[in-house]
Amino acid sequence: MAERWKPNVTVAAVIEQDGRFLLVEEETPEGLLLNTPAGHLDPGESPAEGCARETLEETAHRFTPTALIGIYMARTRREEDITYLRFAFTGTLGAQEPGRLLDHGIVRTLWMTADEIRASTTRHRSPLLLQCVEDYLAGKRHPLDLIHVDDSV
Repeated sequence: MAERWKPNVTVAAVIEQDGRFLLVEEETPEGLLLNTPAGHLDPGESPAEGCARETLEETAHRFTPTALIGIYMARTRREEDITYLRFAFTGTLGAQEPGRLLDHGIVRTLWMTADEIRASTTRHRSPLLLQCVEDYLAGKRHPLDLIHVDDSV
C-alpha cells in the first residue's frame, strides 16, 4: 500500500506597523534566514490559536489574529521533499513580554519595509513570505470564521 501524502500545516503572522513588517531571523541548515513569525500547527489548536502561539514564541509579543490573509501551498526540496499548507493571518500586535526568551533557533526580530523584503528573497526561509506580504498589501482579508474548527479538535 502506498504511503498517504500529508502536507505539513503551518501558520504565519503578517504584522505591519508604520510601513514595516515584523520578521524573525533564524538559524537553519542553510544559514541565517528571514521569515514572518511562523511555525507548525500543534494538535488541539485552531490555526488562529497556533498563529498567536507561534508569534509569542518567536517574537515574545502577544498577537491577536483578526483576519485570514490567505491559504497557501509550497513545496521545498532542501533536505527533504516537503509540502507546506500555510494559513497566514494579520491582526493586532500586543505587548512584548519582558524577559521572555525567543524560540530555539530564533536569533532576533527585526522590522523591514516591503521593499527590503523584496530585495532579500535569497534569505527567505519560505517561498511564501513575500507572497503573504504582497497579498496583505493588496488588501486581502477574510473573516476568521472562514476556517471552521470542529469541536472534536
